[in-house]
Formats: sequence, C-alpha cells, structure tokens
Amino acid sequence: MTSKLRWRRVLVKLSGEALMGSQDFGIDPETVDRVANEIAEAVRLGAQVGVVVGGGNIFRGVAVAAKGGNRVTGDHLGMLATVMNSLTLADALRRFGVQARVLSAVPVPSICETFTQRGADRYMEDGDVIVFAGGTGNPFFTTDSGAALRAAEMRCDAFLKGTSVDGVYSDDPKVNADAERYDTLTPQEVLERDLKVMDATAIALARDNAIPVIVFSIRTPGALVDVMNGEGRYTVIEG
Repeated sequence: MTSKLRWRRVLVKLSGEALMGSQDFGIDPETVDRVANEIAEAVRLGAQVGVVVGGGNIFRGVAVAAKGGNRVTGDHLGMLATVMNSLTLADALRRFGVQARVLSAVPVPSICETFTQRGADRYMEDGDVIVFAGGTGNPFFTTDSGAALRAAEMRCDAFLKGTSVDGVYSDDPKVNADAERYDTLTPQEVLERDLKVMDATAIALARDNAIPVIVFSIRTPGALVDVMNGEGRYTVIEG
C-alpha cells in the first residue's frame, strides 16, 4: 500500500527529549511505544524508514562544555546516550512486529551492528527499520547533522523532523504567543532569519542534496502517519 504515501523512503529525526514524555529525564515507556507504533504503521503502509534519535534526555555534550568540561569527552558520552535510546526504540518496534536494526557510527559490536551505507541500504530495501545511533561518529556535530547525513546517504525522499510544536515558528510559540508559523520556507530563509529549527550544517546538507525537511509535532498522536500521507500540520523546508 504505497499509493497514498507522499514520501516513501524517509529519515525520521526524534529528539531525545521526545522520548521523555512528561518526565524530566530519561525514557518514558508509554511514549516510546506510541512513537514505535506510529513508525510501525508507516511501515505497514509501505514506507521505508530510518530513524535518528538524539540523546538529550540522558546526556548533552554541549552542557558539559558550557561548564568548562571537555567537549570531545562530552560528545562521546552523548553518542553513547543515542545508542541507549536507539536500542530502546528498536526493542519497542520489534514488539509491534517490525524488524528493526540498530546501526551505530560508534563501533560497539557486542551491542549492535556498526553502520555501513551498503548494509543499511540493503536492510531498508528488505523493509527493516534502521535506527541510526552514534551521530556522525565524530564530536562537534549535532544529531540533526547526523540525521541529514544519513538522509543523504540513504537517498531519502524526505527528512522528517519531529519536534514539540507543529512546524517552524519565528519565535518559540510556548513563550511568544505572537510567533508567526510558516507553512513553507526555503533553506536560505531559515538561515537568513536564524530560525532555530536545526543547525546550519544540517540545513545545508539537506539543501545540497535536494531533500525536503518536514517539521511536525511528534507529540501529536498520529502526526507521523498524517505527514507520510501528506496530511496534517507541518512546515516544509525546500527549494
């Protein structure tokens, strides 16, 4: 069943905070199950899905650096946090009947497979959900940049960025009730207006590889499948 899908092969980027639910820290099992169920539904509709999960619910390297710590060490710890989140999400996906594989840019062979583009492409063609862990494998790069890189490597039709709001705004709508919401933007507009949807490296990678970035609310039940069908509320960044 692929006729309804607006985008067939996608990279879904989830923040680590998206897995916290209403908690202040860590992983909320109910939230993980809801997200996994929505990904599983997209797969049943015929989508090929890769996922990148951040690690901010467990550890943030930039926070360590801000307090005078070593940024490289902090980012390495953040990469390991993404491995933990990825293992959790993959386990939930399997419970919903989806074959899921964790591929890490940081080799941890006793826990999961190491990422290669050829291996990941073969798994996605077979219908497996690939959860990409470990960021880019290098410090000083965000998981947004890692997600844009994987979207380009996997030749994805779209980069779906799940956030806590239903699109891109001129300001934080939780703080500024007058913030303007955008239905469409170009990458250049995002950069010129300094909109904080993702870092400049991620925007440039998506732009240079002609991959539209779709920003939607992962906190809204059913939003992921709606986006896959070209429905619901979201902002499209392309051009």
